[in-house]
Amino acid sequence: MTMILGIIEHDRGKLNETSLEMLTLARGVAQALNVPLEAVLIGEEARPLADSLKDYGVSKVHLIKHEALRDYAPLAWARSVIKLIEAKQPKGVTAAGTDRGNELLAHVGAQLGVVMAANCTEIRPQADGSWELTRLRWGGSLLEDAELRGEPKLFTVAPHTIAAEPVSSASNVAVEEFTPEISEQDTRVRVTERIEEERKGIPLTEAKIVIGGGRGVGSAEGFKALEELAELLGGAVGCSRVATNNGWRPHTDQIGQTGVQIAPDLYIACGISGAIQHMVGVKGAKRILAINKDPEAPIFQRADYGVVGDLHEIIPKLIEEIKKAKASKG
Repeated sequence: MTMILGIIEHDRGKLNETSLEMLTLARGVAQALNVPLEAVLIGEEARPLADSLKDYGVSKVHLIKHEALRDYAPLAWARSVIKLIEAKQPKGVTAAGTDRGNELLAHVGAQLGVVMAANCTEIRPQADGSWELTRLRWGGSLLEDAELRGEPKLFTVAPHTIAAEPVSSASNVAVEEFTPEISEQDTRVRVTERIEEERKGIPLTEAKIVIGGGRGVGSAEGFKALEELAELLGGAVGCSRVATNNGWRPHTDQIGQTGVQIAPDLYIACGISGAIQHMVGVKGAKRILAINKDPEAPIFQRADYGVVGDLHEIIPKLIEEIKKAKASKG
């Protein structure tokens, strides 16, 4: 019996939650094909993650171990996955549609000569062996229906489009170690050093409330009011590409197609026009509140709530009212 393999993304043993979204979609594909769902963990540091994967339908974990896999090395990771594919002959191999997931499976597909479908939101296996799929294109502005053929089928799952849904499981996950042959050539591109940025507050990708600032904020100084609002709400501050291009915020704060993708309960967009490249990054938000003095700004078409006005007047008043509400309760 063959299987569906899901590659679990992690950073030195810390799970990327988008992998659980990927497993949820992959589980449905495995059930449709009546084959097991198995997972791939790369590197010894990932071993502690194995048992928690049973809650997402994983029956076995393939732990890939090698000295060259201490940190991310795209060619070495791809070579490891290819060797596992050759040994196990899976029906399909999938990863989260993150920068790393797409890069890794693109390398796998190129070396195997197999097509890779990126950013899928739905997979429908067909009787003739092909898979019909729906995926995001053009920065998330277009849904494409396509057909995927070839063996194995490679695909990534668009982040924040599938809710991670656990299932009940009584048994532990079996862990099977696998050691591939990796050459020095495979490690010519690798992470050799990390310079950790000192960052205060909640990370953008984990925040339940995110305050985003764009061109309308006007300056680096203008973000101080957004930071105060975020602190009051227990949230984080992000920005559009314009803000990073102008040097108002670091690139790590950028939300969008060339930045991070977020999925907060509430996204408050301040002075952001709503270009598609930015909206790709917030498509996972449950609610969007837009504040913009241009009533024709495209973001109002995507927002659940809209305030037409100058953010430099509205944000301070909002801060004042929140402080009053907190004081009355305390």
